[in-house]
Amino acid sequence: MSHSDNQNRPLNSGDESELAVRAPESRDSTSERDWLNSLARFLTGGFRMANELDLFHFDGDRPNFETCGQQNGFKFWLASQLMECLGYSTMIPVLKAVNNAIAACATLGIPITDNFKELNGGEPIRDWKLSRFACYLTVMNGDSRNPKVAQAQAYFITMAEAFRQHIQDSENVERVLIRGELSDREKALSGTASAHGVDNYAFFQNAGYRGLYNMDLSQVRNKKGVPNGRSPLDFMGKTELAANLFRITQTDEKIRNEDVRGQKPLERAAEQVGKTVRETMISLSGTRPEALPPAQDLKKVQTGIKRSQREYQKLDAPKKSKGKKEG
Repeated sequence: MSHSDNQNRPLNSGDESELAVRAPESRDSTSERDWLNSLARFLTGGFRMANELDLFHFDGDRPNFETCGQQNGFKFWLASQLMECLGYSTMIPVLKAVNNAIAACATLGIPITDNFKELNGGEPIRDWKLSRFACYLTVMNGDSRNPKVAQAQAYFITMAEAFRQHIQDSENVERVLIRGELSDREKALSGTASAHGVDNYAFFQNAGYRGLYNMDLSQVRNKKGVPNGRSPLDFMGKTELAANLFRITQTDEKIRNEDVRGQKPLERAAEQVGKTVRETMISLSGTRPEALPPAQDLKKVQTGIKRSQREYQKLDAPKKSKGKKEG
């Protein structure tokens, strides 16, 4: 994802093949049940990790996540501390998650420098000062197959419930990220299509949807119950968003690589790519794109995340002096 403000750019994590740690996968019914069982055990005090540091709990009589924080004005945690809390022996997966968390902040319009402060210190691997909200987003971008990450996610979700906030799980955070990437890629495709001879972008865009959904965009909107003036992308789950991201990026690639030119040839190219993505989805999962259920409005998701950020910020703000003001 590109951002105009360089200070808001995520940390470059280097070679993807070496450093990539997969984000939490879409949960099937079995893994969802296992995760909920783990959450239930945690909330009833039954979740304990043998021979590992157990910090994500609410027992004030023993060390926990709260006691790891440092106070310098606002409370903060070091990414290297978070690494240990999550049971990792290397910073690589934590930096990957921090990178995605920063991208989520940029997409949401939340000030990055209020939540993430980079520390170099001459070390080859950088460290970060993280606000509570930054820790929350970083954990939600972690790999939930790691039991410690799953426990940490449960901890932050429970804390959000304590604030009576809108609960944000890792999939909703991923939806925000993919939606932001889609906006960037759609702009890039619009530029490519215009340069190659598209006069009516609405027709070109509709062709891509027709290929993927086997129906026009207006029919997709009606089927999914999308309100007037809103994009269908705002009501798509992670799988559907990812399919559209792939469709858009591959359409751009096809136009460039094959030097497709002219309104009608470009519409055919967009529809062809959409059909290919559709066939792949049906082949792999047996589910047609139009049959995927609508997801919660992303505007509400974003509002919930921002509200959590404000509550976390209040929690860790410097305590005001209760002394009387001098006359």
